[in-house]
Amino acid sequence: AYTVYNHMLIPRVFRSLKEDYEHLKSAVQVWDVSVQRQIEIVGADAFRLLQFTTPRDLSQMEDNQCFYIPVINAKAKMLNDPVLIKRGHNRYWISIADTDMLLYYQGLATGFQLDVDIFEADVYPLAVQGPLANELVRRVFGSQVLSLKFFRCQTVTFQGKEMLIAKSGASHQGGFEFYVEGEEACIPLWDTLFEAGRDLDVFAGCPNDIERIEAGFLSYGSDITIENTPFEVGLGKFCDLETVKDCLAHSALVAHQPPSRQIRFFEIDGKPLPPADYRWPIESIGGAKVGFVSSASWSPDFAFNVGIGMVDKPFFNNKDAEFIIKTPLGKAGAYMREKAWI
Repeated sequence: AYTVYNHMLIPRVFRSLKEDYEHLKSAVQVWDVSVQRQIEIVGADAFRLLQFTTPRDLSQMEDNQCFYIPVINAKAKMLNDPVLIKRGHNRYWISIADTDMLLYYQGLATGFQLDVDIFEADVYPLAVQGPLANELVRRVFGSQVLSLKFFRCQTVTFQGKEMLIAKSGASHQGGFEFYVEGEEACIPLWDTLFEAGRDLDVFAGCPNDIERIEAGFLSYGSDITIENTPFEVGLGKFCDLETVKDCLAHSALVAHQPPSRQIRFFEIDGKPLPPADYRWPIESIGGAKVGFVSSASWSPDFAFNVGIGMVDKPFFNNKDAEFIIKTPLGKAGAYMREKAWI
């Protein structure tokens, strides 16, 4: 299966959702995630422009460091949740989720007359994920890459060409992401990784919905939308309101505290739930409308359905409370958790 992401096709399933999930948690996969487009912002006002759009304090960010950031509009609503990479002084890459952001940054730069260049870089991310990812990458690039700390980058050389490698990725299993500049190195890198990982059961893969939900990784477009503030989707820890006064949404963020609803996790009773269009209603045992489920899946490892939902105040503080969810298979009991499963 495929889906559309940033106007490109990204794989969703190779063998089956369950087989891909079991393999990801036991071996190593290589993912084509070139849909994670890189917006490059470079110039004297690059930092200022970025700080306009996020409440996370970027002032202490070091070269070759990654930051997960909420990107918001002036009303404090979520536009994207990208990984920001600082490539050097006044030079950044924004590895965007599935929304159009290039014109937004260009529009702000024009409106504020900022000294920056903004464009989509010719970069194609490739991920190596799974418990054997370290061994596979070590075989190709040497042991020095294993000392890389989480959300840090370094430059490696492949067939005479430099590329960036980061200790990161859209799974809980651990691994790396390569940022390949220019498409000519993409297929050779892919083939080299597969040849080096034959005895590791390397396989083509992609972000897996079951593993994502188990880990509590939120998806923009499903669990996060433009209707949400960072506080509602668990990103309040990235809102440094005391130090970041230049964010265009600063006053709106202050006004949105405390949130009137928040993301929570649910163990859902019953048979395995099918993939579907979500927004399944959540009700209290007394019948009050509580919120909705935004993602759900059967977990083979835990042997119950796992779900992510948006819950209204005061119900989101009812840890371990019981609720009713109206699923496509009928009503099901559910128990709320504050944290994900892995």
